[in-house]
Amino acid sequence: MSKKTLLYKIGTFLLGPIYKIYYNPKIIGKENMQIIGPKIIVSNHIHLFDQCNTIISTKEFITYLAKKEYFDSKLTRWFFKSVGCISVDRNKKDEEAKKEALSVLNHQSTIGLFPEGTRNTLKEDRLKGIYFDFNIKDKYKVFLRKMEYVKASQIDKMINLLNSKLITREDFINNIYQPDKFLNSLLEKNIINLDEFYDSYLLEFKFGAVSMAQKEDAYIIPSCITGDYRFRSKNLKVRFGKPLKITGMDLELANKLLRDKIIELIKLNLT
Repeated sequence: MSKKTLLYKIGTFLLGPIYKIYYNPKIIGKENMQIIGPKIIVSNHIHLFDQCNTIISTKEFITYLAKKEYFDSKLTRWFFKSVGCISVDRNKKDEEAKKEALSVLNHQSTIGLFPEGTRNTLKEDRLKGIYFDFNIKDKYKVFLRKMEYVKASQIDKMINLLNSKLITREDFINNIYQPDKFLNSLLEKNIINLDEFYDSYLLEFKFGAVSMAQKEDAYIIPSCITGDYRFRSKNLKVRFGKPLKITGMDLELANKLLRDKIIELIKLNLT
């Protein structure tokens, strides 16, 4: 059984209450994490602090997988190692990281990860590409301020609609900084359907979670995060679903099932 590190204990004891007061997350279904045995808690990924929602929702120690870049400097490497994170190189199939994670599960403990593999926000290099491709000089500064809350997956959906000629270039340019509102308007006009709308909330999933769950016969606990990370947020909502067992399933089907379950949780949060 993995044990909490000293920094993890101090952080949850001191910073946990501050986090709750500051961001005011509404947490639903945390009883679904109380199942005994190895488990992997997965979620969509929209913000740097997403893992905090899970950590404050359980007394268990959760070993999170974190991108290798967080371990590049001495200070951040010390911090992430001190709270028990496993470094993952996203540019390759990181067998060493997988081996460490499987060892945690083998000891009947809990792994936390984001199957999208990266935060679903519009990164600045992508924004610059859109800037040059679409010549959005007059909207660039507005977009730059808002891009933290723009989902890359929704921009991908809008580009697909543009390529399919279901929206115009002007539609795309005028709505790139408010894709959620725009896609909702397309839903109301029956240009896209409900499944397409909610599917646009997620990037494609990597196979790490379902692969490890099969190897160690572990439970997967799907969860979702919706809303904004603002002071005393009115809409930050975290929901944990019922545990899944995918042992023996085809990995493609298991990954689709997991993604569908998280979409179901997003729907519940937004309705």
